[in-house]
Amino acid sequence: MKLRGRPLENICLPAGFSFSSASAGIKASGRPDLALVEACAGTSAAAVFTKNRVVAAPLEVGRAALAATRGRVRAVIVNSGNANCATGAAGIRACQEVCAGLARLLKLSASEIFPSSTGIIGIPLPVEKILSRLPELSAGRKATKRGIADFARAIMTTDTRPKLASARFCSGKSTVNVLGVAKGAGMIHPQLATMLVYLFCDISATPNQLRRCLKGVAYQTFNCMSIDGDTSTNDTVLLLASGRSGVRLNSPSVPRSFSSALLQVCESLAKQIISDGEGVEHVIILSVEEASSTTEARQVAETVAHSLLVKTAWAGADPNWGRILAAAGRSGIALNPAKVSIQIGDQMVCRRGVGCAFDEKRAHKALSRPQCEIRILLGRGRKSIRFLTTDLTAEYVRINADYST
Repeated sequence: MKLRGRPLENICLPAGFSFSSASAGIKASGRPDLALVEACAGTSAAAVFTKNRVVAAPLEVGRAALAATRGRVRAVIVNSGNANCATGAAGIRACQEVCAGLARLLKLSASEIFPSSTGIIGIPLPVEKILSRLPELSAGRKATKRGIADFARAIMTTDTRPKLASARFCSGKSTVNVLGVAKGAGMIHPQLATMLVYLFCDISATPNQLRRCLKGVAYQTFNCMSIDGDTSTNDTVLLLASGRSGVRLNSPSVPRSFSSALLQVCESLAKQIISDGEGVEHVIILSVEEASSTTEARQVAETVAHSLLVKTAWAGADPNWGRILAAAGRSGIALNPAKVSIQIGDQMVCRRGVGCAFDEKRAHKALSRPQCEIRILLGRGRKSIRFLTTDLTAEYVRINADYST
């Protein structure tokens, strides 16, 4: 199995999907802000959503559509630049109008259309602008790598680059392709983030089979990263399976191969999201080890990752391990400080709760790199977790201070 990264020529395109994009004038820049995926008949689907209690209109409509069709999706329409959240009943109607308009063009049922939105909260969705561009969007769809690249750019907001990854594996004489496209750069926090992720594959699977695979993979990837501790209102991870490869998910040895391919794609997308975080200069791979449970390890990882003092120290490449230790100590677990050790890069900086001799210049150099590994050893058990996080810079403040204006 080979994982393919972002270069377009290396992307594996699953059979059964076509893509397009258009500009509806939602973004003031005039850049593309509408994206479409059409899926072949028989495509099955599964999704996971934000845990935020404030939920955008397209999530409500999309969830209802998946329930009505029992996990069957024929098209996905995404708008960027407007979240269609906190827009009341009018927001729901606007989303339903878009789905109905696209369904008429594609000769489908409106419940077979899955909607997504991303952008500013609380602004009415300019539904007429979107409806006027649907014919162009529908006519432009194509099953090409260029089509998926255009789709990836159209769903971006504060992202600086599109995010794509793919993998493939063989089963007998057939090949299964898995492709992922994501957007996200801020409001990134476990329980998903301000991100939209679309996963396409040509395996044959039921919605329930896809749901089981997706939940496990999302927990290990998208729910193990944080940029700023904010959970968005529009987060969606949607997995579509066209069945065009002829390989069935319940065939011998296929479930393991498929889960591995899906995990690799989602891991790549998670790393791309973190690396493209708003104002991010340093990505931190945080390993919390020797915990009594994975839940405990996650609790420590999240507390450290969300500490403003820790994150600003990382921004300055300051090996201030005391801030890390203090954050772990307030995580809520029954921590014994005398058993905690911390490593920055390849150096132990704290051993059993006490600072130890280390080369501060070398530690500073390690933290100055675009990516640095930090280990926290709790001395409580054998469980561990790897968590992706970042520094917090003045540029992050500038981006989000000016976001709506």
